Amino acid sequence: MLTGFQVSMKYKCIFFDLDHTLWDYETNSREMLMELYNHFDLAEKGVHNPDAFVGVFQQVNNKLWYQFDRGMITSEVIRKERFEKILGAFRVADTSLASSLSQEYLLGCPRRCNLMPHAFDTLQHLSGRYALTIVTNGFEDVQTIKLMSGNLHDFFDHIVTSQKAGHRKPAKEIFEYALRTNGIEPHEAVMVGDNLITDMGGAINASIDTAFYNPDMMRHDQPVNYEIRSLIELCDLL
Repeated sequence: MLTGFQVSMKYKCIFFDLDHTLWDYETNSREMLMELYNHFDLAEKGVHNPDAFVGVFQQVNNKLWYQFDRGMITSEVIRKERFEKILGAFRVADTSLASSLSQEYLLGCPRRCNLMPHAFDTLQHLSGRYALTIVTNGFEDVQTIKLMSGNLHDFFDHIVTSQKAGHRKPAKEIFEYALRTNGIEPHEAVMVGDNLITDMGGAINASIDTAFYNPDMMRHDQPVNYEIRSLIELCDLL
């Protein structure tokens, strides 16, 4: 589905979110968590169900990132408290274990290489036609590793992180930073992402066109310029 699309419309640059849009966060995270579950023998430490471990991680992680995206907590809080809260849900009070899990997760998860469907082919098609830039709230060091692991790094002219820009999506300032970095005006860019608040809302705040990646066809009332179920659709739209 798309709204307001004109075949003659051309952009100079496409901004992409990374996690959940290009890099398959859910699959990569689950694989890493299962590896940690076995490596640290969590079944013997009170975490009796690996699927429950993954489920609690998702709940805790989503809540922490929700708070981070709204400026309520810092990235250091996520790194320090994430696994303490997860273990606490299983009544396991072991700060040393939580610290080890956090370190190993941050080291190993970004090195997973699963991508969202058609991500590589889509970027390969678009990279010869547009300048491409990552705009992400993720950690600077971690996001670079993800791009390298997914063999995506060479597609992008710039990687704009919240740490580098000094602002987090949906603040318009991170998008304005990306515009300045590319030397373009708002009407010359379009933002592709899966999050209606941080990606779509942030781009709208900066007067940038939006392409909502919605593979699950979630119902919403956010006005967007384009809405796609598959990344490959971008090859025909743009």
